[in-house]
Amino acid sequence: MLNLKHLFLVLVLAGPLTATDLKYKEAFLAKIASQVPSVLKHFDPQTGRFGRGVWIVTDQNVMLPLAVVYATPGTPYYKSEELLSVLIKAGDALIADADENGLWVFRKKDGSTWGKIAMPWTYSRWVRTYALIREDMPAEARERWVKALTLGYEGIRKRDLKHVHNIPAHHAMGLYAAGKELERPDWCKQAGDFLLKVVAAQAEGGYWSEGQGPVVNYNFVYIDALGSYYAMSGDDRVLPAIEKAIAFHSHFTYPGGQSVETIDQRNPFAVTIWPGNPGFTLTPAGRLWLHRQWAHAEFAALPLDALALFVLHGQEGPMAQPATRGSEELFVLTEGGVDCAATLRKAPWFVCLSAYTGPIAQNRWIQDRQNLVSIWHDAVGLIAGGGNTHLQPAWSTFTVGDMSLLRHTPGDESPDFRPKGELYHVPKAAKLIREPALGLDLSYGPQTCRVRIRVKDDRVLECHFEAPDPGKLPVAAHLTLMPHLDKPLWTGNGQELKLTGEPLELSPGQLHGSLAHAGWTLRLPAVASVHWPALPHNPYRKDGRAQTEEGLIEVRVPLTGEQPHQTLTLEVAPPGPSQ
Repeated sequence: MLNLKHLFLVLVLAGPLTATDLKYKEAFLAKIASQVPSVLKHFDPQTGRFGRGVWIVTDQNVMLPLAVVYATPGTPYYKSEELLSVLIKAGDALIADADENGLWVFRKKDGSTWGKIAMPWTYSRWVRTYALIREDMPAEARERWVKALTLGYEGIRKRDLKHVHNIPAHHAMGLYAAGKELERPDWCKQAGDFLLKVVAAQAEGGYWSEGQGPVVNYNFVYIDALGSYYAMSGDDRVLPAIEKAIAFHSHFTYPGGQSVETIDQRNPFAVTIWPGNPGFTLTPAGRLWLHRQWAHAEFAALPLDALALFVLHGQEGPMAQPATRGSEELFVLTEGGVDCAATLRKAPWFVCLSAYTGPIAQNRWIQDRQNLVSIWHDAVGLIAGGGNTHLQPAWSTFTVGDMSLLRHTPGDESPDFRPKGELYHVPKAAKLIREPALGLDLSYGPQTCRVRIRVKDDRVLECHFEAPDPGKLPVAAHLTLMPHLDKPLWTGNGQELKLTGEPLELSPGQLHGSLAHAGWTLRLPAVASVHWPALPHNPYRKDGRAQTEEGLIEVRVPLTGEQPHQTLTLEVAPPGPSQ
């Protein structure tokens, strides 16, 4: 029997990273085919619906991987009548659930509803499924689908391409596919014109902004839209934007394959290793990035949807040669002559600092630019950072004022995200400092605050916080630490504490000068305290509630006129019970 993981390793990850070509389609097709029986276990032939629990329209997205193996010679399901019947019923389920305008209820797995939507990810997979099976569909079924897809995309082209954003970008790519398959050249032209607007909207740094500065994870949506469009159209005017975006991700991906959250104004840190999309296959540098991502994630972790898109739209070919890395590599993202962010790779350390600033947005999706430092070590992963949120000053690198003036009210679905008094938790200005130590100079209302990061050696890193001449408002530095709920905390006197849903408030006297967790020890000044869990506002839940596992461990360090600067020393692989 074919060993799929072995096949993947041979075709994709063979040899050292200096291998010349990235080849994957044979292995990806085999992987999709091997998963068809498990996918069909969760198919209801009566309704045509896939999935478990609350049904949502994106459950039907699995039709595209099934269509890929159906339409590809050499797979066990090539031209399978049974699979064709499943695919037709899957599209019919979308028709049955749509309203008279081709819109579906935007429903989530928790049962919450968010109005009506022409779900872009589902529409684009549906029309590409149609392209793969249209010639084999019975006439009546093909007519139903053509009518429904025409209705849906006619609405999309009139309603949903008003401004550059990740969803309209994906819609435009889908509209191009629909124009090709439904013989509507006017749709193809409209889609192409809009995607050129997307290209023009790209920032100098290689990303697309939806607030102020990057939204790292949503950048993948833009690359996917442009890359898939290029695969269908051959319009090489989009290639420079794809190349710039790939360069951006090459710098803002952690050594473990996770996206750097520090500069992201939409999403906090996630352990997810993004598999990329067909856009990355269009350049040697992108194929090298994919090679590294897939090596981290392993073949079995790549979702079927991603595998299908690579087979359908991806290119195989040579990879760029990895750069020869010295003992220290500093990258500074500069826009308009201004240093906006930096990454420092001094293996095994990786540090990111963000100098992006912006006002507090009243939009739940645009987070406060507040958590400006992240620290990674190859031995233990992300230690400090975690990303940005709303209504949680404990996640800020500094706060100036009363932290109690900003908090989440349980159940509030339309909160005011601004403090209810004089609290500054988002800097109004930031300056990136390159030397003698990497750092930031930050302005919070009337107060200047500074942070500097120094890598001492392979095991030790120092964080220096300073607030010269603190005024009347209280000033605190904060370092947010990543929790591992299955591992305990250890205080300096050897006390073991578990991370649960119950709050922990550790005073300086209880900490005894240090905190250890998950393979690291943090040496603390005598005034530091620790607070758990510092919960975010989760914009993807209507009431903003967050679960315990979404929280961060907050280290809070007051800065006063008597003690305007403090140093925290981070040591990896410490001796003692925390190992």
